[in-house]
Amino acid sequence: MSTARSAAVTPAQRPRLQRTRLRVVLIGAPVLAALVSLAALVAGWAQTGTGLARFDEPLLAWMVSVRTPAAEVAVTAFTDLGQTLPMFAIGLPLTIALYWRYRRLSIWVLMVVAPLVSTSLASLLKLYFAHPRPPLSYAVAPYETDFSLPSGHTTGSTVVAGMLAYLTVWLARSAWARVTAVIAASTWAIAMGISRLYLGHHWLTDVAFGWLLGLSWLTFLVLAHQLLLPARTPTSAPEPAAATPS
Repeated sequence: MSTARSAAVTPAQRPRLQRTRLRVVLIGAPVLAALVSLAALVAGWAQTGTGLARFDEPLLAWMVSVRTPAAEVAVTAFTDLGQTLPMFAIGLPLTIALYWRYRRLSIWVLMVVAPLVSTSLASLLKLYFAHPRPPLSYAVAPYETDFSLPSGHTTGSTVVAGMLAYLTVWLARSAWARVTAVIAASTWAIAMGISRLYLGHHWLTDVAFGWLLGLSWLTFLVLAHQLLLPARTPTSAPEPAAATPS
């Protein structure tokens, strides 16, 4: 039976590894800077009522106008999946499946650190901005009364779904699996944000900031992970020689 071992990158491979890491920085750093800048811009708009915030009230009014009782029930059931415990219940078996398939410790590290920090950061930013939610008269029960900016459901869903998609893209060889993971994660995060708007629990700027905050943290983790990947390549050990009779 064959066993697996890790072989250090040879001197001939080091320039290629360095070029790969340079590309990661040259692409990832500007993307991260752009996302953080956009997040700061949206937060500023939310606080001053300018820019994107001009659409907060009109969009909320339109969402209220298109509600139906059946849709309210369905969307409420979906948005509840964005809470901490349901997201844990969804993310845990998927993380176990990824680890069982690929046996990488970094799967667990990333899937623990990503939501833990994003949840804490979103909670702290809510307290920092102290931005009020839409009036309860526009919201669908059960009501939420804590601060509004950013949308915690949107931030958490973006981070958890996005990290699962990243791990799949990183580890899976199947192009179909990679594309499916990205589409599923994007759909989940977008739908969660829209559900918060539909139910009147958040303003547009809350949701936009949640998406950008989640993507910023996700990009930082992906960038750090790619740069810290050990400079080793998996190889297969040779089959042990069969014993010869003496």
